Amino acid sequence: MYSKSNILLFIAYTICTGLLIFSKQYDVQAESVERRETATAAVVTENVELEQFESVERIISYETMKQRYCIDVSEQDLDTLMRIVEAEAGGEDRKGKLLVANVVINRVKSRRFPNNVTDVVYQKAKNVTQFSPVSNGFINQVKVSEETKEVVYSALKGEDVSDGALFFMARKLVAPENAEWFDSNLTFLFSYGGHDFYTR
Repeated sequence: MYSKSNILLFIAYTICTGLLIFSKQYDVQAESVERRETATAAVVTENVELEQFESVERIISYETMKQRYCIDVSEQDLDTLMRIVEAEAGGEDRKGKLLVANVVINRVKSRRFPNNVTDVVYQKAKNVTQFSPVSNGFINQVKVSEETKEVVYSALKGEDVSDGALFFMARKLVAPENAEWFDSNLTFLFSYGGHDFYTR
């Protein structure tokens, strides 16, 4: 009924069609694999770039980590400032302590006084110390509280409520002639806690 050539032609056509369909599926799979590989490579590249960026972000110089204070302080200066604040205002509230720290820092910044905390606190005028806890040795006996430490660090970072005060006195505790010197030679600013605050 069918000639041999027709049957062979049909078989050849069927085989070619099958090969064509198979090759198209192979191309689609190959393209899909290639897309997946490209996407994976892009993700890997992005991750590597992100890791490099993050590693750069983690590199922090010592200068960046170092505390930024409004004046330069050594370890000795820091200890001295904490001790004088505790000795002068240990029984006062946070603001009272902050004011004492501010006065010492203001003196360090002023040209009229030494340029570091330790020299300011231990300065003598006519052989008389500027701070009574230095003259009576109380500065070496105090135990510095956590609040005082926090206040001192805040003052060093710039917290200032002093209106530029360079002097203070506890009027109830000083000799009348000393109080008279403050009132006659300095400009009164305000009173807070147990102290009167002055500037030039």
